Amino acid sequence: MNPDRYDEGRFDYGEAVRITRNVRNDGTYPGKEIGELLIRRGCIGNVIEVGTFLQDQIIYTVHFLDEGRMVGCRLEELIGADEPWNPSIFEFRDKVLSAFDFSIDGEVRVAKGTEGEIEKVIRDSDPILYHVRFPGITLQIPEPSLEPGLTGKNTE
Repeated sequence: MNPDRYDEGRFDYGEAVRITRNVRNDGTYPGKEIGELLIRRGCIGNVIEVGTFLQDQIIYTVHFLDEGRMVGCRLEELIGADEPWNPSIFEFRDKVLSAFDFSIDGEVRVAKGTEGEIEKVIRDSDPILYHVRFPGITLQIPEPSLEPGLTGKNTE
């Protein structure tokens, strides 16, 4: 993948990409039950179309040949197929709980057990890091400091 193009947030037609989260039927995929797993995170497909949703979100139609499915994906759900892939416990939009109190300058900003949502996965670190949006604050948290959230995950 061309790094300049990635910075612009664009994949080319035919480019191989990897999905970074599980994709389930939201009711728009015919012949499948709502909530049914369509594409498992880590699968590789090719961009076959680029469009928009609500006039402000770029949507990539990706053909996952091995799975026999085409699905729409947002940029934050895709990485280049040749980019390093380090499987993580959590993915974009997963709900998580803080396993500890998180403090800044001695002040507890997020209490243990507070639910948050994954906004970004940073796979090139050890341990894997996440940008987690908790009520009123976003923090960068290492994977061992998080637990599965109560309102659901995108993993199986």
